[in-house]
Amino acid sequence: MQMAMENAKFEVYVDTKGEYRFRLKAPNGEIIAASEGYTSKQACLNGIDAVKKYAPHADVEEV
Repeated sequence: MQMAMENAKFEVYVDTKGEYRFRLKAPNGEIIAASEGYTSKQACLNGIDAVKKYAPHADVEEV
């Protein structure tokens, strides 16, 4: 699966409220994750960095 996700991408955009958001798209264009709204672009980019850093090690919890 690692190779298949090499072409995945994060898209950064501004929503209708003027907040920055990101979405993670699979190589086939399907949105597989979407963020909360951020007040600055830098905060949004920091959110992307956090996902990149912690997601490979994240556990799945049923709540």
